[in-house]
Amino acid sequence: MPGLLQWIGYVGLTSLALCWIPQSIETIKQGRCMVNLTFLVLSALGSFSLALYAVSIGDSIFTILNCLTTLGAGINIFYKFFPRKTSEETA
Repeated sequence: MPGLLQWIGYVGLTSLALCWIPQSIETIKQGRCMVNLTFLVLSALGSFSLALYAVSIGDSIFTILNCLTTLGAGINIFYKFFPRKTSEETA
């Protein structure tokens, strides 16, 4: 059974992973990302680096967290570089 600190870790994991969901949904709906590119790149790089570190030390909470936050940042970076064209832009 997980101890108190492990449960606190799960709360942190859930909160940080969930914070990317509304932003990613908005980005996908709009077809473009309005978030600052520097923030996105640093977030993705930091999360990816920490995911590799977490795997190396066998920490499942931080591995999951950093994989999910890397994914969230990655979705937004994709739409930052490849925005969906609107019907006005294609006409």
